[in-house]
Amino acid sequence: MTAHDRARALFDMPLLDLVFEAAKVHRAHHDPRAVQRCTLLSIKTGGCPEDCGYCSQSAHHASPVAPEPLMDRDTVRAAARAAAASGATRFCMGAAWREVKDGPAFDRVLDMVRDVAATGMEVCCTLGMLTKDQARRLREAGLTAYNHNLDTSEAFYGEIVSTRTYRDRLDTIRNVADARISVCCGGILGMGESREDRIDLLSTLASLDPQPESVPINALVRVKGTPLGEAADLDPFEVVRAVAAARILMPRARVRLAAGRLALSAEAQALAFLAGANSIFFGEKLLTTPNPGEDSDTALLERLGLDATLARA
Repeated sequence: MTAHDRARALFDMPLLDLVFEAAKVHRAHHDPRAVQRCTLLSIKTGGCPEDCGYCSQSAHHASPVAPEPLMDRDTVRAAARAAAASGATRFCMGAAWREVKDGPAFDRVLDMVRDVAATGMEVCCTLGMLTKDQARRLREAGLTAYNHNLDTSEAFYGEIVSTRTYRDRLDTIRNVADARISVCCGGILGMGESREDRIDLLSTLASLDPQPESVPINALVRVKGTPLGEAADLDPFEVVRAVAAARILMPRARVRLAAGRLALSAEAQALAFLAGANSIFFGEKLLTTPNPGEDSDTALLERLGLDATLARA
């Protein structure tokens, strides 16, 4: 059975049967009480030349996000130390670039990676497209993981982005893997895609070699001024279904319940954790979009008997 056939069979299952099967896989490969807390910081905001229909940072859209230059090293270092003190074990830095360009800005990012690595946290970046040499330099600086989402299926991708191709995404993922950096790669639900597109996305992720170490499952956060600012509501159970399918198809990965959690009830998030989600982003903002506050997340984890300190092991 191909990865696509497996993904289709999972999406065709009754939801509670799927969650039950995913929970068994989760417990076979992970501590079911452990949830990793990650912090995501926008180190260079807005002004991106890409035209991604969901993104508030695109220069093509009239969103309320104002461009900001690359942060200074001291500010990022302080943010990393604060994140570590709050219990985060992975620190992610995002820059609104189409691609990494060699020069002073990239050199500053390499210094930031070194600073974050010195805290003992895992270090992740999302900087756009990378060459093989740039991936190597990031690894040598101490980068743990690189995020480069596929977003959706290859067939639907052109409906969301026109300034790059699906092959561009896959080439960067290959460069990251070849540099022996862990691949963080997921997608976004609720952009008008069909269930078939979701099946294709999950099967493509599962077919990567090696499979991603981290799989963020994002729900669209609608931003006024972007082409998807008025997109239809997403059924929260579709997020749970995607989490469960990802867990079964990629049993060793961290499945990250990422953007869009403010639209998920505590009960929906609990079902996602049961289905195999074992990481969340901690903090009131994910790059430029809102996220539950630390107090809210701490309370939720406590209510569910989940423990972020167990993810350190």
